[in-house]
Amino acid sequence: MTNPTLEPTPREERDIADDVVARVLARAGTALDAGGTVHTSADGDQLDLVERSALKRVVGLSTELEDVTEVEYRQLRLEKVVLVGVYSGGSTSDAEVSLRELAALAETAGSQVLDGLLQRRQTPDPSTYLGSGKAAELAGIVAAVGADTVIVDGDLAPSQRRALEDIIKVKVVDRTALILDIFAQHAKSREGKAQVELAQLEYLLPRLRGWGESMSRQAGGQVGGAGAGMGSRGPGETKIELDRRRIRDRMAKLRREIAAMAPARVTKRATRRRNAIPAVAIAGYTNAGKSSLLNALTGAGVLVENALFATLDPTVRRAQTADGRVYTLADTVGFVRSLPHQLVEAFRSTLEEVGDADLLLHVVDASHPDPEGQIAAVREVLSEIPGVENVPEVIVLNKADVADPEVITRIRGRERSTIVVSAHTGEGIDALLELIADSLPRPDVAVEVVVPYTRGDLVNRMHLEGEIDHEEHTADGTLLRGRAAEGLATELKTASLV
Repeated sequence: MTNPTLEPTPREERDIADDVVARVLARAGTALDAGGTVHTSADGDQLDLVERSALKRVVGLSTELEDVTEVEYRQLRLEKVVLVGVYSGGSTSDAEVSLRELAALAETAGSQVLDGLLQRRQTPDPSTYLGSGKAAELAGIVAAVGADTVIVDGDLAPSQRRALEDIIKVKVVDRTALILDIFAQHAKSREGKAQVELAQLEYLLPRLRGWGESMSRQAGGQVGGAGAGMGSRGPGETKIELDRRRIRDRMAKLRREIAAMAPARVTKRATRRRNAIPAVAIAGYTNAGKSSLLNALTGAGVLVENALFATLDPTVRRAQTADGRVYTLADTVGFVRSLPHQLVEAFRSTLEEVGDADLLLHVVDASHPDPEGQIAAVREVLSEIPGVENVPEVIVLNKADVADPEVITRIRGRERSTIVVSAHTGEGIDALLELIADSLPRPDVAVEVVVPYTRGDLVNRMHLEGEIDHEEHTADGTLLRGRAAEGLATELKTASLV
């Protein structure tokens, strides 16, 4: 039996580390639900999911090709990875939650997690991130399990990544690169692809790597037959400088393209504003069930997958309250801890849907080991979006059918406005619809007009957007008495005077 007053022996420390790794690889309480993706009738045919699943990395395929024609028919080999985490503050369990999330990210990217390593140190080593001793130990683990990639749960400086690769002898990827890879796989729309490419280039630019003299363009300026003479010869533009210039040019072009796409979305939002159509935005941590909730509320049939960042392109659907008022529901990209700032910048135009909303449904996975941490991470990103501070927020505790009731009670005691639902079973959906109807702005301008029969479009808009207390058909037109938004009220009054 171990004496609690003594320092743990190296063997005991190794046993503790092995236990941590076992818990990480057991995948209990990760950001992915156990048992795979579960769909309901509200999710529809899920044709996008069929398309996404058509090409999957699979285990057991050799990298050697017997016939070159095999290239066209092979599926991609499953990448085998080892995870590495470094933490200074907090408990070991908090570090495990973060590493389990990294495991979920790796699996979403199409990798197979073989092992994990956690290290506690005050600050990451400036040279190798882990320190030379731990890096050598990691190299032994990588060789023993046959991994071809190491994923670090943090951001690596270019020099740290190179130093680690020199020691471990396999590819090293940090958390940001992993998330960017997932976004690149899942982007579908033209704007989404442009946003992801811009974020990737911003990440790549400071990490370009040269290989000595072979990367140099030795003759610069006008030389040779140009007759420029002596003193005009120089080292010229090196290959890495050329690459940087091309990347900057491509980034500038992407920014122009994204800026050119923005007016279409702004015009749509302006049209909804002009027609006084209230907007509800759904935001939250990745894999919290936002798309499932949108399907449960509207039957939109958008893609639902038990994977991180399954939704990248915003989806806007029209819905109606029980009393007939029209509003829109927007599903947005999910957030994650330490979301790369390149992605926040690139997706800023998309996230503006949240800042322009009348109500924010902040969806939280109540079954997650650290729901409060998810709430804090989402709010940190939302704070960078203009106008969000003025949008009323409701915490929607999703997955109530598998959540711990004590956790739900704890969160409801801390948050001002909450509701408990399960998009899978339908629990609480009717109550959420009532809450949305009560929270949406109501028409506030009283109207009593006779609308000519030639303006039936205005009567229809009054039914959709306003509140009618009395409607009567007279000889001169349709008598309407009720309330409407300011813009519609002005149009009604103008039409009644004609």
